[in-house]
Amino acid sequence: MFRPARTLSSRLAMRTAEVLPGLALTAPIAVVATVIGALVPVLGSALPAIVIGVAVAVIRRPGATFGPGIEYSGRFLLQVAVVLLGAQLSLDAILRVGAESLPIMLATLAVCLLGTAVIGRALGVAPRLRTLIGVGTGICGASAIAAVSPVIGALSAEISYAVSTIFVFNVLAVVLFPLLGHALGMDPHTFGLLAGTAVNDTSSVVATASVFGASALGFAVVVKLVRTLMIIPISVGLSVIESRRSLGGQRMTLRRAIGLVPWFLVGFLAVAVLGSLGTIPAGVREAMVHVSGFLIATAMAGIGLSTDAVALRRAGWRPLLLGAILWILVTATALAVIALTGSGR
Repeated sequence: MFRPARTLSSRLAMRTAEVLPGLALTAPIAVVATVIGALVPVLGSALPAIVIGVAVAVIRRPGATFGPGIEYSGRFLLQVAVVLLGAQLSLDAILRVGAESLPIMLATLAVCLLGTAVIGRALGVAPRLRTLIGVGTGICGASAIAAVSPVIGALSAEISYAVSTIFVFNVLAVVLFPLLGHALGMDPHTFGLLAGTAVNDTSSVVATASVFGASALGFAVVVKLVRTLMIIPISVGLSVIESRRSLGGQRMTLRRAIGLVPWFLVGFLAVAVLGSLGTIPAGVREAMVHVSGFLIATAMAGIGLSTDAVALRRAGWRPLLLGAILWILVTATALAVIALTGSGR
């Protein structure tokens, strides 16, 4: 009866020995990517990690010895990173900022998801890839891609392409959004609302708002973090859809639906609640945020190392065009809702 407990230490030791070679590849790449992200904030750490990983895989694909650790990085560490992302949120900020930004968030997300389904299918983009580009554009870039990819069983090449596509339009946003904001005569609060809802990764939101003006920065970041919560309903919904496909259209019961909620999304929400209640000290919370960023970089390194370069080339230009169209739709929708509701003023 107690055999599992008695053998736990030996099984953990075996598992550790199994994943260490792969971690010895992904962790150093994550360190380099983190340094690059610190020196060039608009890049963040996720993109450099995935690019370095792909470059290494193209030059010399890691052997079977490294496989378990690379897979561990790209899957389990990615899920842990999503849990720790919850430390960035507080219930107070969620309620206060959410009340103001919710109409824009829902409108942009609805337009983005509809555009993903209709335009992505018309362009012939593969279902998983268009889903990743859609949630990355509509929610929060690499973090949303990280949360959704294990839910839909995305391939490494698809994750790599999606992250790279989102990055292209993040860079364009840093250059174009401040010019657009000044041309439209936006005040810092209104621009922070636009940047937080129409720019994806946190680093790009920070860069975009900073270029417009330091006074827009704080609100933009909070809006962006509240927007991160959209990961939860989207991931749960995708879990239900994937399950119905695998069950051949059988009826989805409440019990089965609850069982489909990924553990890391429950952890994400639990950490956010604990942080809001003040049970996580400020220093620990800050450390959790940094660890989360490093784990995402480690996971992206693992995904890059296991990426099939041939599959990336085969994807072609259509996914990039889809990303461009969705980015324009989200931006236009955000501007329209801000104008119609007078939000941010």
